[in-house]
Amino acid sequence: MSDHVEQLKALPKNADFFIGIDSDGCAFDSMEIKQKECFTPNVIEHWGLQPVARYAREACEFVNLYSRQRGVNRFIALVSDLDLIAERPEVHRRNFTPPNIDPLRKWIAEETRLGNPTLEKAVAETGDPLLTRALTWSQSVNATVERICKNVPPFAFVRESIEKIGDRADAVVVSATPFEALDREWREHDLEQYVEMICGQEMGSKTEHLKYAACGKYDQDKILMIGDAPGDMKAAKANGVLFYAINPGHEEESWRRFHDEALDKFFAGQYAGDYEQKVIDEFLAHLPELPPWKQQA
Repeated sequence: MSDHVEQLKALPKNADFFIGIDSDGCAFDSMEIKQKECFTPNVIEHWGLQPVARYAREACEFVNLYSRQRGVNRFIALVSDLDLIAERPEVHRRNFTPPNIDPLRKWIAEETRLGNPTLEKAVAETGDPLLTRALTWSQSVNATVERICKNVPPFAFVRESIEKIGDRADAVVVSATPFEALDREWREHDLEQYVEMICGQEMGSKTEHLKYAACGKYDQDKILMIGDAPGDMKAAKANGVLFYAINPGHEEESWRRFHDEALDKFFAGQYAGDYEQKVIDEFLAHLPELPPWKQQA
C-alpha cells in the first residue's frame, strides 16, 4: 500500500461527520489570478503559442475557469487547451500547428497520481523531451504562483462556515493543488487550525482523498464534499457521498447559503435528495460544455 493511502487511512475520526473542502476557487478567491496571471502566460511561453496567443488565452480560460472542465488536473487541462486551440479555424488560417503531445497523453493515461513528483520520475526514466517540456512548464507555473499569488483572501463566509463546523465534523482540505501552495495559503490566513489535514496532489486524486480519509469511517450520508468544479462533484459521487457546490461567479452567495442553511440541513440529515439536487442543477447551469465560439457557430 502506498504511503499516501496509509496516511489518509490513518487520519483519526474525531467526529460523526466529515467535510472535505476544495481550496482554489472554492475556499479562496485564487482561481482567476492563478489561471490568468500564472497558468495561461506559461502555457503560451512554454508551448510556443505566441503566434496564436489570443486564441490560446480564450481556450485556457474557457477550459480552466468557465467550462465543465473547471478545476481539472493541470496536465489534463493542458491537453484540452492545446486540443481546443488546434481545432480553431483561425489558428489553421495562420498556418500554426500546436506541438504534438502524444507522450503526455500516454503518461496521463497510465499514471494515477498526476503531479510533478511522478512526472519527474517519468522524465528520469525515459528522458522524453516532451515530458521534460511539460515538467519545465509545470515547475514554472508553480514558481509564478509563488511569486504572484500572495495575500489572496478566502471568500466571505468561508471562515464563518469553517468556524461553525467546529467540533461537529472533521474538516479536511481536498485539493489537486500542490501541498506547498495549499499549506502557505491556509496558514497565511490562519485557517489551517480548523482542518485535520491538508491533502494536495501529492496525496493522490480527490476521489482517493475522500475514499481513504472518510469512506468506511463515517456513514455515507455524513460525508460532504464542498467544491467549485465538476471534478469535486465527480469525486463525491464516485464515493457515494454528498456534494455542495460553490457556484463560479457567485461564490459569496454560495458560502452564505452554506453557512445559513445547507450546513444545518447536513447536520440534521436533511441535505440529501431534493435539496442537494437543486444545488447541483444550479451549479451545472453556470458551466457550459461548449466554448462561446462553438456556441456561435
